[in-house]
This record gives sequence, structure tokens and C-alpha cells, in this order.
Amino acid sequence: MLSIFEIVALLLVLSALFSWINHAFLKLPHTIGLLVMALLASFVLLGLEIALPNLGLTETLRGAIGQIDFNATVMNGMLAFLLFAGALHVDFGFLKSEKWAIGSMATIGVVLSTFIVGTGFYYLVKMFGIEIPFIWALVFGALISPTDPVAVLSILKTVNMPQSLEAKISGESLFNDGVGVVVFTIMVAIAVGSGAPDASQAMAVDAALTAGQDVSHAAVKIDAAHIAELFFVEAGGGAILGALTGWIAYRMMAVIDEHSIEILITLGIVAGTYALAQRLHLSGPIAVVITGLLVGNKGANFAMSDRTRSVLFGFWEMIDEILNSVLFLLIGLELLVLGISPKFGLIMALCIPLVLFARFTAVSIPMRFLGLFKSFTQGAIPVLTWGGLRGGISVALALSLPPSEYKPLILAATYGVVIFSIIVQGLTVKQVVKSKVNPDLL
Repeated sequence: MLSIFEIVALLLVLSALFSWINHAFLKLPHTIGLLVMALLASFVLLGLEIALPNLGLTETLRGAIGQIDFNATVMNGMLAFLLFAGALHVDFGFLKSEKWAIGSMATIGVVLSTFIVGTGFYYLVKMFGIEIPFIWALVFGALISPTDPVAVLSILKTVNMPQSLEAKISGESLFNDGVGVVVFTIMVAIAVGSGAPDASQAMAVDAALTAGQDVSHAAVKIDAAHIAELFFVEAGGGAILGALTGWIAYRMMAVIDEHSIEILITLGIVAGTYALAQRLHLSGPIAVVITGLLVGNKGANFAMSDRTRSVLFGFWEMIDEILNSVLFLLIGLELLVLGISPKFGLIMALCIPLVLFARFTAVSIPMRFLGLFKSFTQGAIPVLTWGGLRGGISVALALSLPPSEYKPLILAATYGVVIFSIIVQGLTVKQVVKSKVNPDLL
């Protein structure tokens, strides 16, 4: 058993080493390069385990990675700081101008995609002789439908696109993961339980999932009224909490001009907001996004000197880079401990076009409807479809599922879609933008 310090040291050493190799030789975008190298290292180690079973190197690293609770690490640790860092740099003016597109894709789009993926997955696995309850197929649809803000914002740094289109992609990714977690919570609550409807029990399931605990003991069945209550309490309550804590941070920073203290205020606000949201069963992701938007826009414009703004934004850019590096490294190394069965290989491959079709539909319907009232950038639908990357949040949610006969299948399908999304879509989204968007707008 390694100590926490030794595990952190191992991850930082590997992140630094792989980053250097990628920058010096591979020349891939930073996070994608780390993921590719981690995957290659995992495959090499698995091969060594077969060829030299007595070597013990693979087992040692597998034991170290296995000590890391990926779900708790991402959902209860990294996510709050990554979302805040991402929201800090988003222009609220552009976000507000695209509010209807962002709002519809982050809500209607997520729900629509959940049912399209869930239905397709249900019939897809049945073709392979695997029976899965429809509600468990919807669980997969719910966890894979939201785009991942960490992956999306990381790739956007390397792609030049019109600001209105960038606002749609970044804004949707920042908000739809909070909505997606709520939808996922509802689906899991229905899947694992039965008995009297009780929204408070559903919130208990949400708390257990967030903490990475087994919820198979929960007896939950919620009707439409309780689903609506859970959704509005979590999402709406998270937004209100984020607005409140963001305003508090803004007022505190407006009184002083000391960059070290103001950085400390942002750290405290992020950690405190996310922790309080979890305690109140509100959406932590939505809360810290709202806080980040307030601090990054109103706070930066009216409560910070030029020096404080430069130092504070530089600090959060570094936090973003470090956590992104460790997260994408972990996604690649998780292959060592997931134990994905090769028999699911074809299902994993077929889930990729299924998820892309659902994404295309979930983007097209809201965008075409809104297109009746205002014009959008040419090529917006294909760019939004291909740029809707999945990432660590989907893997974390899949790992949070209670033990069941369906979990290995769902986990394999999730991992396959995420890896394809980050590597293939991430490396080619720039070409999609160039081919679909008017060059004069770039």
C-alpha cells in the first residue's frame, strides 16, 4: 500500500515525464498527448504481464492506481476547481447572447440524448444476446449524454472558432454536466429501487453517488412530481447558491487589493461552495460555474486591479493545467484496473456512432427551432456535434454505479466512447471547424 503522498508523487512524476515526451516528440495537444501516452503505457504493461508474469511491475502500478477512488477524486476533488477555472475565463456577455441555445442544449438536449442513447443501447446489446433492463440502458444514456467541460475547454484552447460558436460549446459544457448528473441520479434511483415515492430518498441516492458509495440498498421509486422537484431543487438551488457565494467573493475582493489574499478567497469560495452544495443536496457543478462566471466577469472588471487580475488568472490557469494533466493521465491508466472484457469490444465500437447520432439529434432539434427566430453561424450543428467531447465525468459516474451484472457492460461502453471522443474527435475538431465554418469568421 502506497501512502497518499507517494500516490500523488507518482502521478505528478508521470504527468511531468509524459508531458515532456509529448512536447519534445509527439507534438500532440497537451491533454490528448498525456492520454495517448498513458494508454500506450497501460497496453505495454498489460503485455508485459502476459509475457513476463513474474516481473511484478504491472501489479505494482495496478495496485497504486487501484488505491485511487476515481469517482471521488474527480467528483469530490478535481471537478470543483476545474469548473471554476474554466468558468473564470468565459465571457459572460457572449454567454448571455447565446443563452437560449445553451439552455436548450443543456436541458432538452441532454434529456433527448439520454433516451436516444438508452433506447439504441437497449436494442444494440440485445443483438448480441445480452438482456438489460431498459432503465439500466437509460442509465448509460444519462451518464454519456452530457459533454465534459474539462475535455471541451481543454480542446477549445487549441481551436480557433467564431466567438458565438465558442460560447455555445463552452457554455453548454459548463452547464449540461450539472443537469446530466441530476438526470443520472434520477435514472439510478429508479433502476436500483422500488417502494414508496420519496424525493428525499432520491436525494440520499444522489449523496451516496457523489460520495462514491454503494446505493444498491436504496429503495427508491420516484414519480414525475418528485423528479421535477429533485431537478429544480438541485439545479436551481445550485445556481442560487453559486450566485450568492460569487457575490460574497466579489464584495470581499472589492474591499482590498492584495493578490495573495484574493487568490486565497477564490480557493476558499470554490471549496466551500462545492462542499456546501453537496451537504445541501444541490448541484455542486452548477454552483461553482455560476461562482466562476461572477468572479471572472464582475469581479475581474470591478473588484481587481490589473496586477491582481493578471496574477489571479495566471494562478488558476496553472491549477487548470496541473489538474487537467493528472486527470487525463488517470483516464488512460484506469485501463489497468477497470478489467474491461474483450468480449465487449464490438459493442464498445458500435456505441460510438450511436452516441454521435444522439448528439447530432440533440443539437439539431434545438438549433433548428431557434434558427426560426435568429441566424446562427454556418456549420454550427456539425461543429457542435463533433466538438461535444465526453471525458472523465462520464467515467466517474459509471464507476459510481452499484455492483450489478450490468455495470461491467456499461463501464466498457462508457470507456470506449470517452477514449474515442477525446483522441479522435479532439484531434480532428479543428479540421471540422475549418471545413464547415466560413473562413472569414475565423
